[in-house]
Amino acid sequence: MSEQQLPVVVIGAGPAGLAAAAHLNERGIGHLVLESGPAAASAVREWSHVRLFSTWGELVDPAAEKLLAPTGWTTPHGATYPTGGDWADKYLQPLADGLGEQVRYQATVTGISRAGRDRIVDADRESQPFVVHFTTPAGEERVFARAVIDASGTWTTPSPAGASGLPALGEKTAAERISYRIPDLKDPAVHARYAGKRTAVIGSGASAFTALASLAELAKDEAGTHAVWILRRGISGSTFGGGSADQLPARGALGLAAKAAVDNGYADAVTGFRTDSVERDADGRLILIGQDSRRLEPVDEVIVLTGLRPDLSFLSELRLGLDERLQAPFGLAPLIDPNQHSCGTVYPHGHRELSHPEQGIYLVGMKSYGRAPTFLAMTGYEQVRSVVAAIAGDIESADRVELTLPETGVCGGAGLFDDPASEQGEGGGCCAPAPAVVQIGVGAAAALTVEESSPGGCC
Repeated sequence: MSEQQLPVVVIGAGPAGLAAAAHLNERGIGHLVLESGPAAASAVREWSHVRLFSTWGELVDPAAEKLLAPTGWTTPHGATYPTGGDWADKYLQPLADGLGEQVRYQATVTGISRAGRDRIVDADRESQPFVVHFTTPAGEERVFARAVIDASGTWTTPSPAGASGLPALGEKTAAERISYRIPDLKDPAVHARYAGKRTAVIGSGASAFTALASLAELAKDEAGTHAVWILRRGISGSTFGGGSADQLPARGALGLAAKAAVDNGYADAVTGFRTDSVERDADGRLILIGQDSRRLEPVDEVIVLTGLRPDLSFLSELRLGLDERLQAPFGLAPLIDPNQHSCGTVYPHGHRELSHPEQGIYLVGMKSYGRAPTFLAMTGYEQVRSVVAAIAGDIESADRVELTLPETGVCGGAGLFDDPASEQGEGGGCCAPAPAVVQIGVGAAAALTVEESSPGGCC
């Protein structure tokens, strides 16, 4: 079989991966999507309770919509704001179903290389196909590919509490009391975990805002519930975002909700605290100790929302060109540096910015952003359109920008928790009117609040 007859392997059946598959399908290019979970959008389903900042009109890829049209699928109302669960059930799973056997579930990629060439070997390297190793419930398998599109995201690798980027001393041994996700307090088990408890929230992004706001709501009904908000920096005028002046009302509402949690006494802010270690007191509660030797009062639970990072372990035999700070492709990193850009100021980009010394491998979607926190679903769709065009040899199309981003962007990946107004397009995302009352939301994703990095920062 010639290399051109080999499939393109797509890693991940999430928003970017399935959009890539739809574009490959549209161009008649053979492909195989490998998804580690039991269904499409497994990561999105883990934050199904979170409402996105983006509207449906910004969450459906054009090629995917064309693929779905013959199945009788109808586009949800473009001005409404879905939850992660809505996105998965009403769009992403139907899209995966439409791709049929081209999507394989419970297939976890463990390694990628050039056939017969480890990363050291130069000879005849570019002419060799990729070999992708993966595991399934039946055992180990491999497939050869002409190109690989890694859309596996960053959801599975949250950053630790330790300020050094490594887990704080004692963080792993206290794992049963530490979470790295925004809690779904409507889940009875999760509700019981935090009700009446003292909880530390570590982080300064939209995900942390969401956790603080939701714990504040819980405190209104459950006596003894209290949050301790831990920031590595001080509180300034920009700590809570733009508030009512934010051009993204849902994002501004999150900052206002976090500020209200502190102002109303439901949370205490601890500033300039860089977590160094975690100890237990005599009752098993956790004591956080800072690099400056400060010891905080014991807490029952800790929620760590310090961002997400890419899993690069299965790419170790490939020659990637990654920025030393963000772990994003060299060509993309300057465009997404969070010190310089928000998602609304990131120029649409494609295959050239996403290329690596190893030709034919592309990191797309959230994974392409490395540790940068603000990502748009629309940006990911444009990425895969360009990448697939390049794989097809249509460089003219690959180089053409076919995306116009909203001036402010839609940062943070997620918006309001189960807010009926959001379902009607009244206050949960970009360009919606500012809510009269501060609502509770998140920042994935995604961020995802899809967030901070979605979750970290998506959508």
